[in-house]
Amino acid sequence: MRVKITLQCTETGDRNYLTTKNKRNNPERLELRKFSPRLKRYTLHRETK
Repeated sequence: MRVKITLQCTETGDRNYLTTKNKRNNPERLELRKFSPRLKRYTLHRETK
């Protein structure tokens, strides 16, 4: 049930992180605050395909 997803920065559009999630428990798109290397600060990252 776990699928690989990519997390994309909402400010720069960079795809910085790969992770997995359980689609049965979390059917909606994942949003996490992660470190953006280009901006050198924490920003909101959203799930992309």
